[in-house]
Amino acid sequence: MSALVPSGSTAVMARRIEPPDSLDFFPTPPWATRALMKHVLGKIFSPLSFLGWTALDPACGEGHMAETLRESFGHVFASDVFDYGCGYPVVDFLDREHPLPKVDWIITNPPFNAAADFVRRALDSAGHRGLAIFQRLSWIEGGDRHKALFAQRPPHVIAPFAERVPLHKGVWKPDGDTATAYAWFVWVRGMAYAPGETRVRWIPPTCRAELHRQSDVIRWCPPAPLPLFEGEP
Repeated sequence: MSALVPSGSTAVMARRIEPPDSLDFFPTPPWATRALMKHVLGKIFSPLSFLGWTALDPACGEGHMAETLRESFGHVFASDVFDYGCGYPVVDFLDREHPLPKVDWIITNPPFNAAADFVRRALDSAGHRGLAIFQRLSWIEGGDRHKALFAQRPPHVIAPFAERVPLHKGVWKPDGDTATAYAWFVWVRGMAYAPGETRVRWIPPTCRAELHRQSDVIRWCPPAPLPLFEGEP
């Protein structure tokens, strides 16, 4: 996989290319990714460590998470199974015939119904330091998912947001709202927990105000076209 859109570039083109409904595309607010780095991974590792590490977002969409990760990691790879018109390689992460790049971290927001498959694919690949998945908090529920994933490979850390993280289908709305709770699910290779033990680390209810940046809005929320005046074509 090649390196992608360079850091600092604009990820969203003027014309959006909408994916099929089945891809469950809900862009992650950039501040929610910064919360992972500050309040979760940054509490486990020295923040300076990430400058020498690499990361992969294999469900990058329009780059809301991948480009934000570039603020912390030395290098970030990004791809998606669908071409959103933003210049990222089209790669099916779940295709085990396709080799994964050798990276330290896999960090992503995959489709809800495919998230367990993403986790298994990531954990089965060698060499990664860890994996972080952004999902609805309700992802911990379900007997089938528990049997197939959590009972065998529980996350080391679940980090629920104490405030709501607004996600909207197909677009990031900086002023959006939601009744859905979200969390980060984190696996760390070599972390010595008792079998089945998962720690909870709350993400404080101040992140949206503290970690939001106006530059994110400029980058991912293109202004609406100006209205036509009478007589214009």
